[in-house]
Amino acid sequence: MRPPVFDRILPAFFYERIATVLLAEASHRGATVLTREELIASADAPFLVVVAETFALLLQAEPVPQTSAYRVQILTDPAAIAGFLRKIRSQVPVKHRPLIRTVLQQLTALNGQAQMLPTDLAIALMAVLSEETATQCQSCQPLVTAALNERQAQERLLHQVTTQIRQSLELPELLKTAVDRIREFLDVDRLLVGQFSSTEGELHGKITYESCRHQDIPSVLGLWDQCWQWSALPASSYQRLSRGETIVVSNIEQFYKEVPCLRDFAARWQIRAWLIVPIIVQDKLWGVLIAHQCDRPRQWQPQEIEFLNHLSQHLSIAIYQAQLYSELQQQKATLEQRVNERTQALREALSAMEAAHRIKNDFLATMSHELRTPLTCVIGVSATLLRWPLGPLTAKQREYLEIIHESGTHLLELINSILDLSQAELGRSHLHRSTFSIRQLCTDCIEVVKPQAHRHQVNLHHQLMIPPSRDRFWGDYRRIQQILINLLSNAIKFTPAMGEVILRAWWKEDELIFQVQDNGIGIPAHLQPLLFQKFQQLDSSFGRAYPGAGLGLALTKQWVDLHHGWIEVDSTEGKGSTFTVGLPAIPTEPPKVKLDVPPLATTDVLVEPAGRIVLVSEDEPTATLICSILTTAGYQVIWLVDGEVERLLALTPIAVLFAEPFSYGDVQELVDQLRQRCPPEQLKIFILGSEGNYQGVDRYIPLPIHPESFLQQVTMGLTSLAISVQ
Repeated sequence: MRPPVFDRILPAFFYERIATVLLAEASHRGATVLTREELIASADAPFLVVVAETFALLLQAEPVPQTSAYRVQILTDPAAIAGFLRKIRSQVPVKHRPLIRTVLQQLTALNGQAQMLPTDLAIALMAVLSEETATQCQSCQPLVTAALNERQAQERLLHQVTTQIRQSLELPELLKTAVDRIREFLDVDRLLVGQFSSTEGELHGKITYESCRHQDIPSVLGLWDQCWQWSALPASSYQRLSRGETIVVSNIEQFYKEVPCLRDFAARWQIRAWLIVPIIVQDKLWGVLIAHQCDRPRQWQPQEIEFLNHLSQHLSIAIYQAQLYSELQQQKATLEQRVNERTQALREALSAMEAAHRIKNDFLATMSHELRTPLTCVIGVSATLLRWPLGPLTAKQREYLEIIHESGTHLLELINSILDLSQAELGRSHLHRSTFSIRQLCTDCIEVVKPQAHRHQVNLHHQLMIPPSRDRFWGDYRRIQQILINLLSNAIKFTPAMGEVILRAWWKEDELIFQVQDNGIGIPAHLQPLLFQKFQQLDSSFGRAYPGAGLGLALTKQWVDLHHGWIEVDSTEGKGSTFTVGLPAIPTEPPKVKLDVPPLATTDVLVEPAGRIVLVSEDEPTATLICSILTTAGYQVIWLVDGEVERLLALTPIAVLFAEPFSYGDVQELVDQLRQRCPPEQLKIFILGSEGNYQGVDRYIPLPIHPESFLQQVTMGLTSLAISVQ
């Protein structure tokens, strides 16, 4: 540690003088100050610690026995000052110890820096400590001591006020405390804080804080003098204060004898002298600090004027900080209100969305049951009449039946597309993966769209570059089939007569690629981003020439995404389009893999129709259609409207067919009771409707009913039963 920069025995009052100089300099520099009076009032030896941004200083005095002198030391080494503070920390009350901790952190930051006192501070100390000054002070010691005591008190009060300003952001509390302390120190009768305000260009103001010596002095709180802007001075008082000037009036009656309104105002409120200091915040006159002497005229001293100006500067800082804090709190409250309003709006929007979803689900349920059920009958009956007419059909009758069947099928496809898209958007679409042949898939898709291609006179063929060793794929057969059918159907629809549509398939590393290419009308580049959006047809003129709801490609995109794949388009207007789909291969399959049974043709019946099938349905049109199809195919059918188990078993059926809707009881309970009595080898259980999670069901037959497909599903379901019987 470095030795003290000053170490001398001096009269006791010299310590006070040095401390006064240091307090003044610390106040000007915004330094942190610790004194004996603040930390350890009972200590015998006084001390003063000053810590600024660039230097630190410790002034300490040790009483010399049997004399009125002190051994005065000044240290500037941060390590030495920190050691002194740690030594006295145990004697400091607990509430002040955080302040010591803060100062120690500041001293740590100063370690290693060149420790030099600012030049003006060093000069001030040298002036105090010079021998000549000491000799002069010895000859007038009582006067100097009194002046120094007053100066020290001013600096201490200034330090206390500035400390409070740094610690408080509540403006009312701050100003109220300040005016009380300042009035007591200046020993004036009344101390005021006045605040200006401007409304529509007109100046206003009032007294906002007041401190009076005793109750006999009338209060002027809330009042204001209307003569401020037209006083007899060379410039108005407001303009002078705005420039930062101080108004000093020792005798109001004489000074304002030419301004009756001010003289009368002063007489009414017992004001004989006043000292007015401006409070300027951000270069704008915020208000004034006013000292009143009420019992007599008063000659204001320079140190009083200087002291009040210093306080005004610190109050300006405090007011600005309080304004910023108030604005911050207001912004916080406003933000909280906006957040609450936005939260409430989001809750209402969420409630509305949930209500809309409920309505949508209800609507979709209605479409599913109320629309698909009659459409099933329309399609099924028309298909039955076309295949097994009750009598000879004329060409016109057959044409009408074909129109009915095609229109019903088209409408059902549209309804199913809307339902599928809705399920996908709600996240309810799930893949039912199985292993299937890629070549068989492509062949099936070509067969499905071949009639459409024939009607449009479009050449349709496929190019399959799939080696036999990689012909199996793990995915949702029905979804992938629909992807390819949608792309092929669109290609055929937008390809003119004698055009060409090609389906390609190949492996690219671990990715299965499907490609549908046509030489049709093509798609303009600016319309291609709309391809996979719902209910989008790229041009209204297309909508007239090429019918459709604009859901096929949207559903295709959803199903590709479910497989974690991708789809892209390359099209040139007038030359054609190429759609490419990539589906990643899943490396592992479940341990149990069911082998696909290829679809049966209508003539491929593995067993002769034999045995009794019980149909359970409450819908008469659906039941009539099913009975007609099965009876025509050679099966014996019994139709029941309820699912009473004993009655079902009494009929000794080979299969039970439950048809939606299931309003006649708990289907799972009925299936469980049947399975307890009859194993799958003796009785097959089919459900006609959407696929569910029922346990013990042998096969789901989807709606709508297509006679050929329906017979295939029933025949395949009964095949294992026939084999086991043989």
